[in-house]
Amino acid sequence: MATSVPAIGFKGGLISSFPGSWGTSLAGEDYTMLAKSVPTWVRVTKPVRSHPMMKNVNEGKGLFAPVVVVTRNIVGKKRFNQLRGKAIALHSQVITEFCKSIGADGKQRQGLIRLAKKNGERLGFLA
Repeated sequence: MATSVPAIGFKGGLISSFPGSWGTSLAGEDYTMLAKSVPTWVRVTKPVRSHPMMKNVNEGKGLFAPVVVVTRNIVGKKRFNQLRGKAIALHSQVITEFCKSIGADGKQRQGLIRLAKKNGERLGFLA
């Protein structure tokens, strides 16, 4: 999305907005030539921002990372991500059932799931 902003919207015009004596010494002819060289409207656009990427800091590291990478290359990235998603969901269910059996609340359950993710990253399961 772009917006237009007037370039000579200064109080008193372009020349009088600059401090010093040089602005007042321009003759009418020079001022006209200067005014024609300055665009009346300047286009302002939003800066392009790249999307943040979720990336594993331990990518390629860990005991199981080579096995994970080879499996992903053999099975294919799409199928591998489906299997990984199912495994993570199953593991979260196991953690939930464990928390129910020992009487842990939801906050403790979330803490265990976060801990499992950190351990998975360190071991290389998320490579």
